[in-house]
Amino acid sequence: MNLEDVKKELSSDEKLLAQAFQLEKFYKKHKIKILTTLAVIIIVVIGLNLKDYIHQKNLEAANSALLTLQKDPSNKEALNTLKSKNPKLYALYEYSINANGANLKGLEDIKTTDAFLQDVIKYHQNVIKRTPGDSLYYNNLAVVEKAYMLIKEGKKDEAKELLSTVPSNSPVFPVARLLKHLTIK
Repeated sequence: MNLEDVKKELSSDEKLLAQAFQLEKFYKKHKIKILTTLAVIIIVVIGLNLKDYIHQKNLEAANSALLTLQKDPSNKEALNTLKSKNPKLYALYEYSINANGANLKGLEDIKTTDAFLQDVIKYHQNVIKRTPGDSLYYNNLAVVEKAYMLIKEGKKDEAKELLSTVPSNSPVFPVARLLKHLTIK
């Protein structure tokens, strides 16, 4: 080793020591901010994990309640658990029971904020009442039903025009095509 190498080595050690002192000075100056930031991060991580854990437990309880209700629909405890743990699944369960039983009053009593479920409930209420209705999700089927009602009323031209709005890729297109044949004079 020559003298120049020793100077470089001492110089790099001094720089490292100077950086350590600067880091220590920075830490002392901002100690409270650093510890507060770390504490907030830890609390947020714990809070998010706890929230996810509670959400998962609620889903498991709701699913268990739904399985119980499928075996025993009269189980009030399972019904209350489903209602409290997962209100959306409860509304879907209520819809299923009332739609299958053609229970118009039961369908009207379902409280939900889900747009899809509201639309399907409204559609099934119209089906039970045997009246045509509008539906965002059953649109083509609703058009066919309206056209059928128009044909029954003798308004074949209106029905034919309405049936022509059903796209050819719709599952109800063959039914619409058959109904168009009924409009031929």
